Amino acid sequence: MKKLIVQKFGGSSVANVERLQAVAKRVVEYKKKGFNLVVVVSAMADTTDEFIELADKINPAASEREMDMLLSTGEQISVALLAMAIHKLGFEAISLTGAQVGIITDTNHTKARIVKITASRIRRELAGGKIVIVAGFQGITPDDNITTLGRGGSDLTAVALAKALKARECEIYTDVDGIYTTDPRIEPKAKKLDAITFDEMLEMASLGAQVMQPRSIEVAKKYNVPIHCRSSFNTNPGTMIVKEVKRMEGALITGVTLNRNESKITLVNVPDKPGVAAKVFKELAAGGVSVDMIVQNVSHTRKTDISFTIGKAEVAKTLKIARAVAGKLGVDEVLEDSDIARVSIVGVGMKSHPGVAAMLFGMLADNDINIEMISTSDISISCIIKKKFADLAVKTIHANFKLG
Repeated sequence: MKKLIVQKFGGSSVANVERLQAVAKRVVEYKKKGFNLVVVVSAMADTTDEFIELADKINPAASEREMDMLLSTGEQISVALLAMAIHKLGFEAISLTGAQVGIITDTNHTKARIVKITASRIRRELAGGKIVIVAGFQGITPDDNITTLGRGGSDLTAVALAKALKARECEIYTDVDGIYTTDPRIEPKAKKLDAITFDEMLEMASLGAQVMQPRSIEVAKKYNVPIHCRSSFNTNPGTMIVKEVKRMEGALITGVTLNRNESKITLVNVPDKPGVAAKVFKELAAGGVSVDMIVQNVSHTRKTDISFTIGKAEVAKTLKIARAVAGKLGVDEVLEDSDIARVSIVGVGMKSHPGVAAMLFGMLADNDINIEMISTSDISISCIIKKKFADLAVKTIHANFKLG
């Protein structure tokens, strides 16, 4: 549908009655201009965290299925309230759950993947002239169990619906004006980008930029769904996330990201022989642990150290698995360090400009910031450093690459 737009409003955009009413007015303005609208809504701000805290008080070991049943209700509250606000403005709207619009997922509770979207109910309601409001972050399995799509899953709901419905654009409304060269709360001189490529946004989201969920960008890139990331508090243009962006050739770096929510696990004195690392990471994978950066030291004594990073939320589970496998393999010790941060630079210009890594390492060295781990891709370089140097590193890199 050429006149169809999918809009997504995050938790801060629907945090209270006044903001819900403001969203309703914005949606209605689009409807007055002749657009068909599918509006995806998150739970009201902090609701999901409050539900998690409540569940923890009842049963810290609650099953993931029951957590999905609980957490999915937050979005249902938001969509019903938004529909009521739109009705009050004199327009037809209907609120629907992920299950009701046919978002079918796999059975991986708390981080389910979308298998298919039927969307026949949405098309029927749109044909009847209604604004369709969909609960984000949720779906249903083929055997009718409610699932959630992981943190930030409403972004994924919106992008997937935009693809399924062949929408003209997917608008993501947040509490910021768009995508910045770095977090403006750390570096006030950060500059808003008019446009960014899917590849760059995917790297930035994966490396710590919290504006959008990485999986939503993967889907947008795969199906070439244009995304307009903008503020729900003003009408200014935001940042377009698209396939290609025309830039001056001199632009090396697009942005700097920071992630403080990682931990480093080190297996000390691992036997240096074939198959040992495979056994370690096979056990972690079987336990559902997502490992990111991996470093193995050079062995001089038939023993080596293996370090890897994980999200902080997975520390307890990872340590349990790592210690169990360490006992089987004769590993001396398993250490955990949460006093780390990952600082990364991202930019497609790095592909054709040698020496960017040397420049980055030099900037950190000049400020006496030691690098503990390094990883690279075609368009990014990441360094693990001590957390106390995180803000200084971001400001230094941002200034030296002239991103302000």
